[in-house]
Amino acid sequence: MKRLSTLLFTLLIAFSASLAQNLPVWKPSPKPATDWLLKPETQKAGIFKSADGKNIILDNGLIKRTFRLTPDLACTDFTNLTTGQQLLRAVKPEARVTINGISYNLGGLFGQKENGYLLPEWVENLKSADSSFHYVGFTVSEIKPYLNWKTEMWTGNKNQAKGKTITFRYKSTFPALAGVNVSVHYSLFDGIPLISKWVTVQNNSSGAVTVDQVVNEILALVEEESAVVGSLEKMAKPNGIYVENNFAFNNSMRYNLSDQATNWVTDPSYTSQVNYDFKTPCLLEVHPARNMGMTLKKGETLESVRTYELLQDSYDRERKGLAIRRMYRTIVPWTTSNPIFMHLVSKNDQEVRTAIDQCAATGYEALILSFGSHCDMEDTSANNLNKWKELADYAHSKHIFIGSYSLFSSRKIDDETDVIDPKTGKPGGAFFGNAPCLGSKWGLTYLEKLKKFMGYTGFNIFENDGPYPGDVCASKTHPGHTGLEDSQWRQMELQKRLYHWCNENGIYVNAPDWYFLDGTHKVGLGYREVNFSLSRDQQKILNRQNIFDATWNETPSMVWGFVPLTKYQGGSDDAILEPLSEHLDAYEQLMMQYFGAGIQACYRGPRLYDTETTRKKVAEVITWYKKYRNILNSDIIHLRRADGRDWDGIMHINPTLKEKALVMLYNPLAEEIERAVTLPTYYTGEHEAIKIREKEGAAKIVKVDRNYEVNLTVKIPGKGYTWLVLE
Repeated sequence: MKRLSTLLFTLLIAFSASLAQNLPVWKPSPKPATDWLLKPETQKAGIFKSADGKNIILDNGLIKRTFRLTPDLACTDFTNLTTGQQLLRAVKPEARVTINGISYNLGGLFGQKENGYLLPEWVENLKSADSSFHYVGFTVSEIKPYLNWKTEMWTGNKNQAKGKTITFRYKSTFPALAGVNVSVHYSLFDGIPLISKWVTVQNNSSGAVTVDQVVNEILALVEEESAVVGSLEKMAKPNGIYVENNFAFNNSMRYNLSDQATNWVTDPSYTSQVNYDFKTPCLLEVHPARNMGMTLKKGETLESVRTYELLQDSYDRERKGLAIRRMYRTIVPWTTSNPIFMHLVSKNDQEVRTAIDQCAATGYEALILSFGSHCDMEDTSANNLNKWKELADYAHSKHIFIGSYSLFSSRKIDDETDVIDPKTGKPGGAFFGNAPCLGSKWGLTYLEKLKKFMGYTGFNIFENDGPYPGDVCASKTHPGHTGLEDSQWRQMELQKRLYHWCNENGIYVNAPDWYFLDGTHKVGLGYREVNFSLSRDQQKILNRQNIFDATWNETPSMVWGFVPLTKYQGGSDDAILEPLSEHLDAYEQLMMQYFGAGIQACYRGPRLYDTETTRKKVAEVITWYKKYRNILNSDIIHLRRADGRDWDGIMHINPTLKEKALVMLYNPLAEEIERAVTLPTYYTGEHEAIKIREKEGAAKIVKVDRNYEVNLTVKIPGKGYTWLVLE
């Protein structure tokens, strides 16, 4: 029987090798002629074979990843073609799955004695492992959209990512795993040094199997630093690769603090490393921190975490951030939607109609019923549904999108519904103390009520406060999960399905956690509620600091700010803008700070204006924003952070637009100041000379120096602002 299985695998690999012969032969790519951040390379992602037919090569002109086909499949090369940097130092399994309590490698080659580097001739002598799932074939296709999203809102990029996907298939010779098929998927994207990877497990066996864990990526990477003594936590991680995955949460509103699946670990097989205790963080493994604990019935399929690996070519913080922002614009284009919205606090239907009218009269595009308003999305009675459909129809007749807030977490339902603490066996122990379990009967009903409400009323926006699925649940009676083991993964699946459904139905999702890769559009840029009880002058500077800090890795459309028109979390009268006509200067500056950054804020209150003068001022700012909307939604170069002592500012750049840059400059001091300001122009694409005008004034041609900078003198009014356009 063993010999028959071995023969079958030999035949399958031979068949796969014959398939590889149909691929075009790889030829070395020339070094990119232009900076991909300025002008994307014209070379598309491709799947190739090596000249000797022994390897499959993924290449898009910016990165190259090579896979040996025999005696098993393994990645032997991962190169940044811009810098020529080789990322790999050793061969590892392609992935690892734990099924019914036993771990199995997928492919990989073994026998490499030196793990500090890999010589090409060593690959010929590496062996397959008997205990692995073995490679049996592959298929190639175009990248398929991860979300079939649609929108009628203003959106910077409505194009889905393009490139090639290759799927490597694996089977096991173990009788206990007969019918369990595992595939490893790679997607290589056009025009960006980015590759994505995930694993699927399909159960075609005669009974159920439990997938305890999937490690979807294992990379032995070149270490960032060598230290004789040093801990895993304190030593630097490899700089040449940025890794992001779609298993991130914890309410920090920043990816690096939300990531729950990227693990930098030690590699004991790397015995020639400098670190005496073998503690160098040079092995990347991607998997959820908790086991998945998923039981698959016959015919069911599990998809692992999806990992995105972006190769980086610099230590410069701005350039690294620009690359990450380009990644988001490419793989999650729904985040480039950026409607102008108001956050309404309403007590009755007439206030909703009034707010809709004010949105239409000032150029606003959307209205969100804020927390504390009288909209209850969990009420699916006919009267409530019909009332809100009528109001939504009224909003749409005025070309205004409408949506509402819904609280999930930080609330207690009942002992049967709330998550059960595994330590006590009682409700509690959640992220916010008490929280319902999304897999409870109540939780499943909550999801269906939301869909029914939004589907019937035609609401276009969903603002979801929670869930925060760090919460696990030890209940054994909730229908949405089996027990503690699968509770986190199952709740995550349920939440993602809701966001997928929203996108497929043209519904914009604002949620306070990092679910961008699964359909959310916006997260807070820096949200400490009590700060909005501080004085208006404090809020101005703090808001500019928050904008500056939150846009190193995020695009303007991915984050939101906050402007309390009325009292919020306390504070005195100098914290708010009402009466609006009496604080028009502060109102204008707060709007210009956010709109000038391309960022929408939650203007929270019962109205946008109280007098005709106020209406005109709001409409004036909105008109200005819409005129420069494309450049204002482009990426930010950070000039000087606000400190209250001197000028501060940011600079939007986009080499593809007529307006190559737009600069916002602020003066926190009481008197007018005149300052020499240096503007970096490299990312505008204009490297010889550029036209610069202040506001709508006449443009002057300014020479760009050899540091790709221009120097000019600017006057900024006291406690005010000015702006420049570069063309």
